[in-house]
Amino acid sequence: MGYNLTLSAILMIFTFGFMVLLNYSWQNRETPISVSYGLGVLSASFYTFGYAFQLVSTTVDQMLFWIHVQYLGIPFAPFIWVIMILQFTGNQKMITKKSIALLSTGPLCILISHFTNPWHHLFYKDMALDYSQGFPLIILDRGPLFYLHIVYVCSYYLAGIGLLVHMYLKSRRERNRERNKRIVLMMIGSFCIFAPPLIHSIGVVKILIDISPFGLIFSGLFYFWGIHRFNILNLSPLVTKKVFESIHDAVLIFDINNKLRSYNNSADILFNQLPDKKRIGSPASQVLSPFPSLLQFMEHESDQSHAIRRTMQLGDRYYHVQFSNIDGRNNKPVSKILILHDVTESTLYEESLLQQSRQLSELNLFKDKMFNVIAHDIRDPLAVLVNLMELVEEDMQEAELIKHKGNHQDLIKEMGGHINNTFLLVESLLEWFHTQRGGMLFNPVVRDLGNVVQKTINMMKAKINSKQMHINSTIAENVYVYADKDMLDLIIRNLLSNAVKFTEIGGAIRLSSEVLQDKVVVAVRDTGQGISVDEASYLLQDEFPISKRGTAGEQGVGLGLSICREFVRLNGGEIWFDSSLGVGTTFYFSLPIASKRGR
Repeated sequence: MGYNLTLSAILMIFTFGFMVLLNYSWQNRETPISVSYGLGVLSASFYTFGYAFQLVSTTVDQMLFWIHVQYLGIPFAPFIWVIMILQFTGNQKMITKKSIALLSTGPLCILISHFTNPWHHLFYKDMALDYSQGFPLIILDRGPLFYLHIVYVCSYYLAGIGLLVHMYLKSRRERNRERNKRIVLMMIGSFCIFAPPLIHSIGVVKILIDISPFGLIFSGLFYFWGIHRFNILNLSPLVTKKVFESIHDAVLIFDINNKLRSYNNSADILFNQLPDKKRIGSPASQVLSPFPSLLQFMEHESDQSHAIRRTMQLGDRYYHVQFSNIDGRNNKPVSKILILHDVTESTLYEESLLQQSRQLSELNLFKDKMFNVIAHDIRDPLAVLVNLMELVEEDMQEAELIKHKGNHQDLIKEMGGHINNTFLLVESLLEWFHTQRGGMLFNPVVRDLGNVVQKTINMMKAKINSKQMHINSTIAENVYVYADKDMLDLIIRNLLSNAVKFTEIGGAIRLSSEVLQDKVVVAVRDTGQGISVDEASYLLQDEFPISKRGTAGEQGVGLGLSICREFVRLNGGEIWFDSSLGVGTTFYFSLPIASKRGR
């Protein structure tokens, strides 16, 4: 009994093994190289499966049938292998519809020639059985089309091997040992695929049994070992490149001479000043020329053995930049890598939070200072009221009320004055707290300055008329400022109230505005008593200056100018004054013009 049954069993076992590899490829079908590898395994399984049954067949017709089964895979194996090599070597861009159509002409011609052989006999001239091995084997007299098939196989093999050799030499220059191992493994597997068919077809060694399917078995073993030992499908250069390109961070790789060797799409967007063809191989000084700080960072840290990180601004964006050397054998650096992670949004958000925190701290400090002054301002008039009330109670106990009537009138008048002053203080405090109800909020909006001034004047008409003053506003309509509504009302009300307070009966007050660049400057002029040099030195310097009585004896609480100063500053403006004793005072304050902010 011949050994054909043993060989057939071996081929069937490895056909089943090919199905396992085919299933593995299907599970990883998202990777293009896994698809081509799976198709290659499928074509090999047709060969081993068909030849397993050919070995146990007894007639020419039976053997010819199983040869037809084998040729469902044989013509396509070189074509699929070349596609896989293109993907493995990173030449995916060469796989186009046009190139696939061109490469597929070979297998299609072979397939058609084989199945139409009974009509032309150019593929096989004749066929017969040989029983010299103890079992029947088919002997094929090959025709010219068969040898054309061999030429097609050799040309595809040489093209693929050329790509692998080129990749191997490049990898050796880069001293990438892991990639070298995968390339050598791919070469050995490829040799096992193509060498046995060539040996058998050309007849270098007289072997009646076709050794080609067994070459596929050895190739399958090499590939199977490579998949599990080196993960050649998932870590192929193409997949590595795809992962590299999918990284959102900008990645640039330089050699030890600071010449650019690779970069991903994110870096391409960042460094778009250089033409594509001039980037690879260009020195870092040219590639990074738009960003001198980044170039300086890279050159300064080149001698460091560990990764260096820094946050820097490049153009209008912020990046976390990481630089590190990539070591090869003997821990010697073979390349350098720059990774830039865009943190613009988080940085701007952080700056916004810090600005808000500073503003809240300033408001809180202002509130604490104001409460400290209020405590003293309320305590003093209330203490006077308490003492006056004690005196009234003592006098009321005297028997002769009429005799002390005049004294009681003076006491009551004094009490009335202090009570009125206390009322003004409380009214001012309530006004302040009303504007800050729910927290010290700052909400700037577009305001019509002329309209705000006119409403304030109308509100204060009674006080202005009581001192027989003439008031005039030359602020035109449609002068818009960008400020907090309540703060702006209080600023104008306080400054106008001070002008009325310190202007003699029959005096005049004038309000005007002027646009200077991106600001509106408002002026409140009065013909009052003016401010002395001593008072001017601390008026806008002290936190809460001591209040003076007005020309008609009006008493203030010392909060007005302090609040105005803080509110003007919070709205992005400045406040100052001009004064001459006996002539009058002009207070100025500026606010952002609304046209610059957009209405």
